[in-house]
Amino acid sequence: MRILAISALIVVLDQVTKLAIKARFFLGESLDLLGDFLRFTYIENPGMAFGIRIGGKYFFTVFATIATGVILYYLYRIRHERFASRFALALILGGAVGNLIDRYAYGQVIDFIDVGLGNTRWPVFNVADSAVTIGMIMLVAFVLFERETPAEKTQMPAFVANDPAPSEENDHWRDLRK
Repeated sequence: MRILAISALIVVLDQVTKLAIKARFFLGESLDLLGDFLRFTYIENPGMAFGIRIGGKYFFTVFATIATGVILYYLYRIRHERFASRFALALILGGAVGNLIDRYAYGQVIDFIDVGLGNTRWPVFNVADSAVTIGMIMLVAFVLFERETPAEKTQMPAFVANDPAPSEENDHWRDLRK
């Protein structure tokens, strides 16, 4: 399945950027890129995306492993569906695998993209988080805004009420009308 190349690209991009940050920054160090709006800030996140913490670190590792398997299975099931849906799932899969590698290698996820203004900051995230977020937004948009095309409508069998099929009961009533 060629769509998995997109997932692989996300994983490679995610891991290369994380390794570069880990090699060049000290934990907690920050570098302004676009003034105060965009920074690279190296943190390690033991929780879920955007610092959400529910359960322990092993919960997230097990959950992410199961979710990865489910996404792979679903990608296989919809392999003949339209590209956009598969692309969204490929982004989610690549992001999940990218963060899963961190969980297995370090016990937590490396985050470094820091966006905000002054003290109002978005939680620090990474390439994998971005891919998962974009993929989820795409899937939600497909569900909310997708409309049936005329071609899909014509493929649906239409119910047409004709005279009832002949039966003994119908035949009996027909005989009475004569």
